[in-house]
Amino acid sequence: MTDRWLVALDVDGTVLHEDGTITDAVSAEISRVRDLGHEVMLATGRSVSMTLPVLDRLGLASQYVVCANGAIVLRRDPDAPLGYVRDHVETFDATEVLTTIRGHLGDASFAVEDADGVFRYTGFFPDGALAVAKNQVEFDELLGVAATRVVVISPEHATEDFLAVVERMGLHKVSYNVGWTAWLDIAPDGVNKATGLERARAALGIPASRVFVAGDGRNDIDMFEWTAAAGGVAVAMGQAPDEVLAAATDRTGTDIDDGLADALSRHFQG
Repeated sequence: MTDRWLVALDVDGTVLHEDGTITDAVSAEISRVRDLGHEVMLATGRSVSMTLPVLDRLGLASQYVVCANGAIVLRRDPDAPLGYVRDHVETFDATEVLTTIRGHLGDASFAVEDADGVFRYTGFFPDGALAVAKNQVEFDELLGVAATRVVVISPEHATEDFLAVVERMGLHKVSYNVGWTAWLDIAPDGVNKATGLERARAALGIPASRVFVAGDGRNDIDMFEWTAAAGGVAVAMGQAPDEVLAAATDRTGTDIDDGLADALSRHFQG
């Protein structure tokens, strides 16, 4: 297919509802777009172990998958145990950023994901928030780990208060995004969903002007700006924060209203 598109979809709040369900309408549209010959993939902040089951549920065998907000790019390999190998991995020493944040948010919970997808964590994280492979440790055991991602949650803070604290911290040499609640995702410097998708796009040989992305979170802003700058399509879900909506080229309904299905239907007609 000479005019195929790269279709990159955020997972939580875009493909999945908050309760983890995928509606028939969304699943059917994803399958339809794939069957038209377009390359449909996931671009998520999730770890590898929490992303691959979503691919299976969607019936996708994408050539590439972006995980951990761009720090891990998977490549399809049918001979690999899980069907994928790590094509590219970015890590960083999270010692400085962890100690900085702890100085401002002493009661926060911290988790560090390594290149193998194993989380070391302190404090409390809700069920399903981290990968299956996780070990609770003392804070000092998080330091010096080669991390693909650091997660910080501080439930006692309202989102706006948490944003203000993060801004005051003046974090350097890392990329970070604040989620819907008091949830902070930190990646290696200069790494985000856009950098991971650019690797996949270049390997697939699809022009940047034929990239369609959809998402709902602040960690999708870089992906939106990258896509929009090249003339592609960046769709924000209806429930996205204002700054995410501002970075998009198009807006659709909320996840509850099957907004992704509507966007795919409008942009990819048979």
